[in-house]
Amino acid sequence: MKKLINITLNGTPRTIAAAPNQTLTDLLRYDLGLTGTKKGCELGDCGSCTVIMDGKPVNSCLVLAFQADGKEVTTIEGLETEEGLNPLQAAFVEKGAIQCGFCSPGMILSATHLLRHNSSPDRDQIRQAISGNLCRCTGYQKIIEAVESAAETTSAP
Repeated sequence: MKKLINITLNGTPRTIAAAPNQTLTDLLRYDLGLTGTKKGCELGDCGSCTVIMDGKPVNSCLVLAFQADGKEVTTIEGLETEEGLNPLQAAFVEKGAIQCGFCSPGMILSATHLLRHNSSPDRDQIRQAISGNLCRCTGYQKIIEAVESAAETTSAP
């Protein structure tokens, strides 16, 4: 039997019915149509399901939907601005950090968390921030360059 949960999703308060055993990933993708949250390993190892919950990146495959009750959740869809892509998303495109795109939402959300807390990270800090996200296409270099570029863009006077 589904129960109602209240979450603030991408800045909008929502009341949503969720099954007791439903993961946050499944709620986002299948019930709400937010397919930017990817379903990968379903074990918390790959990071493709990363969302920001109450200001911290989490693997939504390891979070039951009811655990998000009363929380603020941001998905990749919530980062876009009225003008379009935010600076980090744009940097991923510009620097070629998106190849197949499967890891990109989780990478971008992990990097978003980093940049919100450290506007001028060094390469080691970037590597640490994205260490929970696996990519099979890029070799990570272009991803690191994209995060550096976004940091420079957003911290420029």
